[in-house]
Amino acid sequence: MKAQKVSMIAIFISLLVACTPAKKEEATDETMAEEQPAATEEVTASAVLNSASGSSVTGTANFTQTGDMMVRMSLEVQGLTPGEHALHLHEKGDCSAPDATSAGGHWNPGGMDHGKRGEGQYHAGDVINLTADENGNVSWSDEISGWTIGGDISTNILNHAVIIHDGQDDFMTQPTGAAGGRVACGVITQPSM
Repeated sequence: MKAQKVSMIAIFISLLVACTPAKKEEATDETMAEEQPAATEEVTASAVLNSASGSSVTGTANFTQTGDMMVRMSLEVQGLTPGEHALHLHEKGDCSAPDATSAGGHWNPGGMDHGKRGEGQYHAGDVINLTADENGNVSWSDEISGWTIGGDISTNILNHAVIIHDGQDDFMTQPTGAAGGRVACGVITQPSM
């Protein structure tokens, strides 16, 4: 009878220990750092715009990936004639020719007709008509759908040229929009790590 009581007490203690939750480890700075996801690094690129075709146009274009297939393009330009000027991305990242023709035609990986972005067919490199103020300056920024920085070849803007034209894009004339000569050119690159 005594042995049976001792045996029952032992079983009870075993069950009690088995059902007691294990003590949670206290979080330390080290374990908390391991649990936190790494901060997403902002993906950016830029282009320095230099004059072409005898113009005095200069500027910068900055690009930030803001979402899946979405890039914010921000532009600061000086030295334009007042009025409208077409802005395009061109297929080659080459601004070596004095008139920037080394940049090739509009970037058009989808083989589309030239047109106005967001309306019917348009090239991936068709952007907008910029309006230079009376001093020839432009400050412009917008999000462009369908672009990536370093993504698939059909959406990746890296190593393409930013071109500003002498005139405005009529969004109809194939394949250039009758925008006139190229007055500024810059190649889109990422900052070196």
